[in-house]
Amino acid sequence: MARIVKAPDERRAEIVETAERLFRTHGYAKCSVDKIIQEIGVAKGTFYYYFKSKPDILRAIVDKTLDQIVAMAEEVAAAPNLSAMQKMAALLGNSHMGGDDSLEVAEMLHLPENRELHELTNIQTVLRLSPILAQIVEQGNAEGVFDVAQPLETIQFLFTGAQFLTDGDMFGFTEAELRARRRVMQAIIEKALGAEPGSFQFMNPVRGVD
Repeated sequence: MARIVKAPDERRAEIVETAERLFRTHGYAKCSVDKIIQEIGVAKGTFYYYFKSKPDILRAIVDKTLDQIVAMAEEVAAAPNLSAMQKMAALLGNSHMGGDDSLEVAEMLHLPENRELHELTNIQTVLRLSPILAQIVEQGNAEGVFDVAQPLETIQFLFTGAQFLTDGDMFGFTEAELRARRRVMQAIIEKALGAEPGSFQFMNPVRGVD
């Protein structure tokens, strides 16, 4: 059976989507490049024309996921009918942005062999999302719910600390220990932004007693 010829962008997207689906189904560690190309029905050389390795295709998946998160955050930040606190709640009300897909990508990044990519992803997340959150802080300043002299720099410090310290597997914290640190992070955010105590409670919904 003759292989179907596709435009380069279409073929690359197909490889990324197929790899992402197989990684979720079989697990990143158990899914080989051979399995990906067999699923698509292309030669191994076609895969390596677009990607150098399996970690390289994971990088493409991470980039796609981060693009989706940034687009979602930009949409929330630009919503004219939402207050600054409503926007913060929409973006930070869960322990992660991006839904279950971003959680599954995060699990792949936590594998030891992907540590370097994990660190690069954290850096890009801070750099790309901080200006969006800073825009919301500026709105909060105007509304009188925040009091921040340097919104971008403040958000970058807060975001970096949250990304690093509450990254579950990095320190080996138990879930109870993570919850305790998230509560402290909530208090730090409120003080740094000049917000009312308890106004960021949406970051730590009550789930029971530790």
